[in-house]
Amino acid sequence: MSTILVFGHRNPDTDAIGAAIGLARLEQALGQDAQAVALGKPNAETRYALDHFGLKAPRVIERAAPETTDVMLVDHNERQQSVADIADLTVHKVIDHHRIANFETTAPLYFRAEPVGCTCTILTRMYDENDIPIPGDTAGIMASAIISDTLLLRSPTTTDADRNALAHLASIADISPDAYGTDLLRAGTDLGDAQPATLIGRDAKSYTMSGTEVRLAQLNTVDPTDILDRRDEFLAAMRAEAEHAGYDLFLLLITNVLTTDSDVLVVGDPLDAVDAALTVTIRDGHAFAKGLVSRKKQIVPQLTRALAQ
Repeated sequence: MSTILVFGHRNPDTDAIGAAIGLARLEQALGQDAQAVALGKPNAETRYALDHFGLKAPRVIERAAPETTDVMLVDHNERQQSVADIADLTVHKVIDHHRIANFETTAPLYFRAEPVGCTCTILTRMYDENDIPIPGDTAGIMASAIISDTLLLRSPTTTDADRNALAHLASIADISPDAYGTDLLRAGTDLGDAQPATLIGRDAKSYTMSGTEVRLAQLNTVDPTDILDRRDEFLAAMRAEAEHAGYDLFLLLITNVLTTDSDVLVVGDPLDAVDAALTVTIRDGHAFAKGLVSRKKQIVPQLTRALAQ
């Protein structure tokens, strides 16, 4: 077997990067020639975590071949979220915490999907199950992933397994989850001088729901007015991207990490399905959704059902 490349989804977040590092190092400890890579550059939040724990960002790839045909996936399984040549590769493992869709293989594999808040929560268990100690820097980036995906354990996706894993990892990494976690989340809200066309792709995933092509993007902030004051610019960028890429619906969540509420910008059709799924009324491309923070739990299942009707 050639070198196994381990990677998360496109437009990687902290879990996609942290889980790739975590699984690659676990596989190495088990005797495999595994290497963490990424399908995009780390965002500001992930860079903060990598720098804090002295880790180098995984190198970015667009295709796995001809370098290798052997891969492992973390934090995703849907093909449209994966590497460009995924159909030509042998997937040996999948570790994920999302829905399972648009995924099939020609050979048996190890597939582990659990309804927890973060992929790194599952990986923490896997280290324990294999009696492999977690290095301090690995524990740090994995703890960062749990903090990020669960908004410091405040997201509705949070489970007791996430709480236990974060406490364990934080002890190894010698961090205070609250103090470090607050700094990490704030680092992720720095939008810098980036333009709307760039920002809407910073943390975005694509889905096919009952034949409807859906794009769900999310921006975390401590002050949503900075983005909402430029609402028309963001909506125009979303329309342009939807037309270019063929998305029927494009949703952008502007999530306040302090209040755990979101403003939602929407372009495309059918808008009535979005209204029904999120229990909101979209007016002029905008709605406020109290308590909405999770694409995985609060949007994807509900919108999938609404579009199927």
